[in-house]
Amino acid sequence: MAIIVDKIQKRKDIALACKDIFIQKGIKNLTIAEVATTAKIGKGTIYEYFKNKEEIVFEIVNILIEEHNINKKVKISQKETSKEKILEFFSFFHNDEDTQLRGLYKEFISINLSNQHQEMREFQSKCFDNYLSWFREIIEDGIARNELIPQAIHLANGLFAIGDGFFITNSSTNINKNIKEELNTFCDTLFQLMEVKK
Repeated sequence: MAIIVDKIQKRKDIALACKDIFIQKGIKNLTIAEVATTAKIGKGTIYEYFKNKEEIVFEIVNILIEEHNINKKVKISQKETSKEKILEFFSFFHNDEDTQLRGLYKEFISINLSNQHQEMREFQSKCFDNYLSWFREIIEDGIARNELIPQAIHLANGLFAIGDGFFITNSSTNINKNIKEELNTFCDTLFQLMEVKK
């Protein structure tokens, strides 16, 4: 009797087996042979599941983002104020527990910007929309609780983009600023304008 392989699960297993080597070496410094050796499968098997290394990074990021979102929602729900929730939302860009995912996110952004891969662009657009909706909900909740002024909702898109901007600037330049400190200072200043004066 033939063994039935769950191709979706096998694809995930291969990707996750390669996670650490992608983080350590980066996509440009890896060969498919090294990826296959790391996953303990033949080079041909890699090509049964992925067209190239970029697709493997895409799969890893996809899996890890799902896990990350579950954990992040719990942490945000445990915060009291809108400001604390937003700072927790932005902690992805600097906390220790997301170091690996940030490294893969950089690889993913690099691939997405240079290759114009349609599936990756759709995935990035979906993630952006989901995160922006989530972020807007935090601000809308703050407005509903009379913590933030109603006009604060108009700052949601810009504030959301600024978090990503701090991260990308820090990752792509020689300006090595403390992202946590920069985001905290920025949020402190912005919240002086957005908070309802008691």
